[in-house]
Amino acid sequence: MWHDLFALPIGIDEKVLRTVAVYLGIAILLRLAGKRDLAELNSFDLVVMLLLSNVVQNAIIGDDLSLTGGLIGALVLIAVNAIVVRLTSWFEPLHRLLEGTPTVLASHGTFDRRTLGRLGLRRGDVAAAVRRQGANDVGDLDQLTLEPGGALVADLKPELQPATKGDIAALHAAIVRLERRLDRR
Repeated sequence: MWHDLFALPIGIDEKVLRTVAVYLGIAILLRLAGKRDLAELNSFDLVVMLLLSNVVQNAIIGDDLSLTGGLIGALVLIAVNAIVVRLTSWFEPLHRLLEGTPTVLASHGTFDRRTLGRLGLRRGDVAAAVRRQGANDVGDLDQLTLEPGGALVADLKPELQPATKGDIAALHAAIVRLERRLDRR
């Protein structure tokens, strides 16, 4: 039993190479597929992302079902990801190459139909995401952006933005000044 848990039927070098190759392959495929898949705007996107890990599992572990082999694969995945994340944060051109740039989906309260079509996004899915961002509909937005990592960022029109603590403090100070003026009269 203990032998099966820790014996490595595949060499560590092959395990590392398989893991790095799968990581890079998935990163390239996701980059080519675009931000839409990362955004998980509908249940089909979520299904693909969930199944993707199962599909590539054997490519990483091969015939190795040992605990040690799984832990080595996990360690390599985390290490490679940490290196890639740091490299992309240090080198902006690499970041743009690997992650892409933000894409404007709506501007001044109107969807960009061409961009939605190019990305394969349905207006209904994006409208639901807009509501999750705190807007009633796209008409409330100054701009809606799909970020490289798949996050939707909704910028409300200025008149619809909630008051900040600073706004309230400034309003309070103005009221206090008015009260003082009135008291002097």
